[in-house]
Amino acid sequence: MSDEKNFQFLAENSVDIICRSNMDRVLNYVSPSSFQILGWRPEEMTGRPVEDFILDEDCPVLAAAIASHKRGVMLRMLKKDGSTVWMENRATLVCDSASGEPKEWVVTMRDITERKAHEQQLSELALTDSLTGLSNRRAFDEALEREWKRTLREGSQISLLLLDIDRFKEFNDQYGHQVGDDCLRTVAAAVRGAVRATDVVARYGGEEIAAILFSADTFGAVEAAESVRAAVAGLRITHEGNPQGAGLVTVSVGAATALARQGGTMRMPESLLLAADTALYKAKQGGRNRVATALLVASKNNS
Repeated sequence: MSDEKNFQFLAENSVDIICRSNMDRVLNYVSPSSFQILGWRPEEMTGRPVEDFILDEDCPVLAAAIASHKRGVMLRMLKKDGSTVWMENRATLVCDSASGEPKEWVVTMRDITERKAHEQQLSELALTDSLTGLSNRRAFDEALEREWKRTLREGSQISLLLLDIDRFKEFNDQYGHQVGDDCLRTVAAAVRGAVRATDVVARYGGEEIAAILFSADTFGAVEAAESVRAAVAGLRITHEGNPQGAGLVTVSVGAATALARQGGTMRMPESLLLAADTALYKAKQGGRNRVATALLVASKNNS
């Protein structure tokens, strides 16, 4: 069997899509499995550049791979019905046997949608607190670092809430740890519902919950903190060991806002965390079930 016939036999019996294209990436052969995976018949794909079948926002991924001579790339391809599928594309450059000049690309396209979904699920689990369903400390740290860098670039502001369930040790001692876990889950859901959907809410540690408020100024931070405090008090969960909260579960909230401005000297985001923690301490010392605030000015050149 000739090399060409051997290629044809393997390609037409492969569960992956096998393509051949010229150096301009115009497809001149597509194996039959394209119909099962993408809904496109081979004759509908041939004669067209491969970019026609790649999600627009992923075309730069392909261009970067080609520029760096990378042979494997993962990107989203368009199915005929308009939906997308994750594909792992592996390209082999074929050169002319006589001249040695590049002649064509042979590309194997493998459907990895299920694998990507599994990876995404694992990634989300790794960044999620198993008890409350909020972001965990690792996700919080990554988000705070990322958003602080954006705040510096934009010369804007960022706010952070740090809250603690009042007298939670006494709650656990009186009602038991199972009820305590249920309480923490319920409070976490209330906090999540009291801030914007775009804000990151995380279990900071123990009964402490933190919320990163993107671009929020001091007024926005105080407003969010009061909404959180009121939402938790509104749950009306009995807590006889919390007299300052009228026998109900309440939270104390520290709200800190950092402004990225020329001339500021504070180190971030560490100082923002410290300020929120100090404000939380003030709220507790002030009688609990209340909000205390702090304001910082950080250098725009500080990262």
